[in-house]
Amino acid sequence: MPENAMNEKITKLVAMIAALTVATLTGCTPGPAYVRPSVAVPDHYKGIGATTPPPGWKSAVPQDSLDRGAWWTVFHDAPLDALESRVTVSNQTIKQAVANLQQAQALVGEARAAYMPTISAGVAVNRNHTSKNVVGRSLAGKTVSDYAAGADVEWEPDLFDRIGHEVDAAHARAQASQADLESVTLSMHAQLAMDYIDLRELDIEADLLNRSVTVYAQARDIVKHRFDAGIAPASDVAEAESQVQATQAQLIDLGASRARYEDAIAMLIGVPASSFSMPPREETMTLPSIPTGVPSDLLERRPDIAAAERRVAAANADVGEATSAFFPDLMLSASGGVESSTLAQWASLPSHFWSIGPALVGTLFDGGRRKQALKAAEAKQDAATAVYRQTVLSAFQEVEDNLASLNVLRNEALVQRRAVDASTEALRLAMNRYQAGAIDYLEVVSAQSTNLEQTQYLSQLSQRRLDSDILLIKALGGPWKPG
Repeated sequence: MPENAMNEKITKLVAMIAALTVATLTGCTPGPAYVRPSVAVPDHYKGIGATTPPPGWKSAVPQDSLDRGAWWTVFHDAPLDALESRVTVSNQTIKQAVANLQQAQALVGEARAAYMPTISAGVAVNRNHTSKNVVGRSLAGKTVSDYAAGADVEWEPDLFDRIGHEVDAAHARAQASQADLESVTLSMHAQLAMDYIDLRELDIEADLLNRSVTVYAQARDIVKHRFDAGIAPASDVAEAESQVQATQAQLIDLGASRARYEDAIAMLIGVPASSFSMPPREETMTLPSIPTGVPSDLLERRPDIAAAERRVAAANADVGEATSAFFPDLMLSASGGVESSTLAQWASLPSHFWSIGPALVGTLFDGGRRKQALKAAEAKQDAATAVYRQTVLSAFQEVEDNLASLNVLRNEALVQRRAVDASTEALRLAMNRYQAGAIDYLEVVSAQSTNLEQTQYLSQLSQRRLDSDILLIKALGGPWKPG
């Protein structure tokens, strides 16, 4: 073929490839455009009253990556602050979530790589000896060498956005993994705070029991003196001793519960339980004031809501990818190299070979496979949307539950304080009457038990309020910095 004719054909082929490339850049994008799901948003939390405009439907704009700050510092507890910092760097559940995020981000890069051409190259050296007993072969009985080197280039222009949808889906799933990491981090910090508060409550209760044992032992000694003086019967001594021993038994029993919380904290900070311990501390922790914001903020602050919304976006991209399967694929390929039976001729012009050209391939019949795949993708998106809306509903429920719990516990603590004061006065009067000989010691024991129970319950109410504070922080998504 004349050189001019060959150049003309190559020029036409290059022009065709250029036209296909332009078509790629301006081609259609099959599949639905993504629209964030809307959800019904109340105008206010019923636990705190109306403070915002009327209710309506709102599309979430996730802001789960905003800095939540060290929210646990509202409790003003230095040991808790130190433990929380260890959770951030050593908790294995958080590390797992970090690895999942890294995997998702790598998959985004893998999907984007499909936009680029694939280039491969190779070198081959062969030496062949043919049989002499084959009729009609010009090389029969001869030894022939073959030296070859070449390269191949393949590129798939994304005419119908199949690759684009894959990238969009991978990117949305990576964003969901980021939100999952934020959610896990918030949960681990909240769980540590609750375990720490529960452990400190046991320390306070142990201190109360220790002081009660001391008081009961003093009362027992008074009863013994009265018995020795012939004033009190032996049954009073037995009752007094029983009260001391029963209270000591309660104190011992607290040790098992405290050990469980201590071990749970060790797991959360990523150390073996056998190597971790916390000294007792009887200080009451600060009850914080938590800003709740308005219900619409919840759609943007909760990382689990953000993760659910991003999975809806990923499912929408999957629908687009399934739609793209109805369109043909275009592959542009080129190859070239040199091949010769002798090294001396290997680099000469006659040893060169090349090929270049496009291939357009489409499925004509698949028995409805693509149609069913599209239906499955659409159903998957519907399911993801339902999960998203259910996540939002669950979030509102959690906030309302904890607001209600805090309101009830706050009022209950006020009443319980009066109950403790009354039982303390009743115990004082009972002891005075016993020493005056007006009642037997059984009534004193009853007053002691009542006072201890009421005091323990008041302390437990404080612990429950702190736990509810933490659960409310978690329910709100925790994206606020204490002032």
